[in-house]
Amino acid sequence: MFTHTDLSALQARSLKMQGYIRQQTYSPEMEKTLRRFSSWEVAELIFRVNQSTMRGRLAADPSLPQGLVEEDGRQRWYTLEEINELRRRLKINRQSLQPPRPSGKRAIRAAIANFKGGAGKSTVALHFAHAAALDGYRVLCVDFDPQATLSHSMGLSDVAEEFTVWGIMARDLINETERMNATVQGAESGATLPQRRLPTAITDMGLADLRVTDFIKPTSWPTIDLVPSCANAAFVEFASAQYRHLNPEWSFFAAVSRYLDQLPDDAYDMIIFDCPPAIGYQSMNAVFAADVLYIPSGPGYWEYDSTTSFIGQLSEALEDLSRFSNVVPAGTMNLPKAFADLRFLLTRFEPNNELHRAMQDAFVKVFGDRVAEHPIEMTRAVEQSGRFLSSIYEIDYRDMTRETWRRARGSFDRAYDEFKGNLLAAWDNLEDRT
Repeated sequence: MFTHTDLSALQARSLKMQGYIRQQTYSPEMEKTLRRFSSWEVAELIFRVNQSTMRGRLAADPSLPQGLVEEDGRQRWYTLEEINELRRRLKINRQSLQPPRPSGKRAIRAAIANFKGGAGKSTVALHFAHAAALDGYRVLCVDFDPQATLSHSMGLSDVAEEFTVWGIMARDLINETERMNATVQGAESGATLPQRRLPTAITDMGLADLRVTDFIKPTSWPTIDLVPSCANAAFVEFASAQYRHLNPEWSFFAAVSRYLDQLPDDAYDMIIFDCPPAIGYQSMNAVFAADVLYIPSGPGYWEYDSTTSFIGQLSEALEDLSRFSNVVPAGTMNLPKAFADLRFLLTRFEPNNELHRAMQDAFVKVFGDRVAEHPIEMTRAVEQSGRFLSSIYEIDYRDMTRETWRRARGSFDRAYDEFKGNLLAAWDNLEDRT
């Protein structure tokens, strides 16, 4: 027989192993650090200019970051901060190296969602965030998944549950209940309307006093921040059901959207959500707050079947939310919920696999141009990066053959470029917040 005591003991043993793995993967201080990038990577893969042109510009202006030179003098290595300074100060063929960003717009929000486990949601979210950072964008990731794979991959493993999406939702319940009560008191008929009361177990947690920035944690990437998750936040589904009972008029699904509305428009460029493998209170917050919905799926029949079920259940859930149309406070999101773009992205794709190609054809026949043109290919380098909780962008190409590394990076680069293009088109259509 196994009780909660046995499960707790097994978890304790696993936590010790987690510490060992982090020690082998991260720095000696068990903190994840970001590597430097070679001048070859900076020129050809990040700025996409000729290496000789890059060398010439650096030689002509010694005030530019010169990087760390290898002992043999053949290669220079740059931090991301140095890369971004070069991006700000250099123009190639009179063209800025800064990434495009529509003026007068808040950050564009993209949710990576599917309730099929193993579809590659965290992998896609991690790689798109890293690719966007290398592209010069400031990125905020929000980890909605209690499995916290994205948080762990970003180097955050010691997270208190009050600083997760659960804390944001509970804080929103308190604030929204206070707003509703104030509205009632201010109405002429307020004396006849009941006040909504929350138990002290919620109001005394101090969440209402937290600032917006208290939920945001830095990562090893200087231009990527994270609202993390943790295993203890798994009870959010049970807690949210209780919260709705306490205040039935609370528009629970808009909590994260309202939270993000409080960020300055220029604080970030892209906000990427990693969603849990279920349709629940957290995932509904993610899809409601998102401008763009990306649905990753493996190339097998059962994954196609699961994806079909997902969009059906998501449709029904979003339809059910329409009854809240009269109680959602003004913000950037309205009901009924509408996405500026919707895409299906195949993951773990093997181009030489006949079954995978057949399933790709099936996706295209059903979903048409909503299927991303560039799938994420399965390569040995992708498998290796996953084992070490890293993206292909974090792995040094000298740790494997350059061709293996470059093939994996090329797959993510193509998928990210398409993702970026879709986001830019949607971004242009966002209403100005002026």
